[in-house]
Amino acid sequence: MKYCPVNKKCGGCSFLDIPYDEQLKNKREEMRKLFRTKLVEPVMGMKEPYHYRHKVYATFNKDRKTGKIYACMYEENSHRKVPSQMCLIQHALANDILTTLCKLAESMHIDVYNEDNGTGTLRHAYIRISKATNDVLLDIVIGSKGLPSSKNLVNALVKKHPQIKTIILNYNRAHTSMILGKEERVLYGKGYIQDTIEDIKFRISSKSFYQVNPVQTEALYHTALTLAKIKETDTVLDACCGIGTISLLAAKKAKQVIGVEINPQAIFDAKQNAKDNHITNTQFYAKDAAVFIQQMKVKPNVVILDPPRSGMTLPFMHKLVELSPERIVYISCNPYTQVKDIEPLKKAGYQIKKIIPVDMFPFTKNIETVVLLSQHKLDDHIEIEINLDEIDATGAETKATYKKIQNWVQEKYGFHVTNLNIAQVKQKHGIIERENYNKPKSENSRQPGCPEEKVKAIEDALRNFQMI
Repeated sequence: MKYCPVNKKCGGCSFLDIPYDEQLKNKREEMRKLFRTKLVEPVMGMKEPYHYRHKVYATFNKDRKTGKIYACMYEENSHRKVPSQMCLIQHALANDILTTLCKLAESMHIDVYNEDNGTGTLRHAYIRISKATNDVLLDIVIGSKGLPSSKNLVNALVKKHPQIKTIILNYNRAHTSMILGKEERVLYGKGYIQDTIEDIKFRISSKSFYQVNPVQTEALYHTALTLAKIKETDTVLDACCGIGTISLLAAKKAKQVIGVEINPQAIFDAKQNAKDNHITNTQFYAKDAAVFIQQMKVKPNVVILDPPRSGMTLPFMHKLVELSPERIVYISCNPYTQVKDIEPLKKAGYQIKKIIPVDMFPFTKNIETVVLLSQHKLDDHIEIEINLDEIDATGAETKATYKKIQNWVQEKYGFHVTNLNIAQVKQKHGIIERENYNKPKSENSRQPGCPEEKVKAIEDALRNFQMI
């Protein structure tokens, strides 16, 4: 274990004095209690859990006696500032850049912003570092109308740290706890950097979401896509898609991927990322996911959820139940909201198949979880697809084909029913089916039951076609 002089004061990492293996065991046990199941697998940890944060925020403080400026974090559960330029979880290069920025601010007489009276200039710094290239995006946040000696400051920063490829000036004069303000301008470079996951390049701008820990991000996304089992015929919905990281990785396997994200800047980056990587089977929409899903005309086979800490909304989850995707992979940075969100899915017949925690934030209480849900047991269910329109039918079956029933239900109720759903309802009402239709090949194979709302919709269709 390494020593930190502000351990227990700073809110950055509260588990620094706990052996890392023990942290992982504790987090797994906590998730077992939360999900009330032993399905929780061992936590995927890091080989080297220090200096993993490639996304760094800092505020600033000034010693009024010496004039020395410090990069700081806020003390846990307070607004008091604690020096953090030697932070053990922040990227070492970010620590060095913050130290340089403080020294330059001192020499150029750039005062620190005072949140109490709204005076001063230097308020926050936001740093992103590409794992692939070590390129740096630096966002300097000021609480005044302008930044004195901005050209000299930029030149000095780039000279000292040539890894800095772009510098952005952000204006935040509001009395708020938000780091970034709405207005910004590029002082140096293109205004973004790029990182790479697998063989796909991603554009990272100042206001787009991109994971903090790139090493564990690769493990997280690989795990999620492995569980999703995407086929080349699948349509994938990626809700809260950000800059398209998961969407573009999924697009390599899927027929098409639909990404939705409320942040317009993130969607701009996602579309540009698709273009830069010559990926053509993706569609991105800048909308609230809860609104977008209500308007969906396409039934996704796989849905991937990766929401903010607040989770998904109840209307979204209810509509997701109606769409009835085969597999749902829910990635969460807040398992407590995740547990709440999946309750409507469980009530509708979905089952949790796997829970895999990923330690995105070593030395903190936070944990990321990947949960796979499906409506049937993946190991023993055999899907058989038969075109019933092409086989001989008897009596009432001639009144309406399976396709007509599906279209009728889709038009009236807004959701899709499968051939198997229709066959189950027909059997319930004594409408003769072919003897071997959808019969399991082994005695211990199981077929999913038809949800009650679909039973009612299909029965309504059968009455419409005078079949019952």
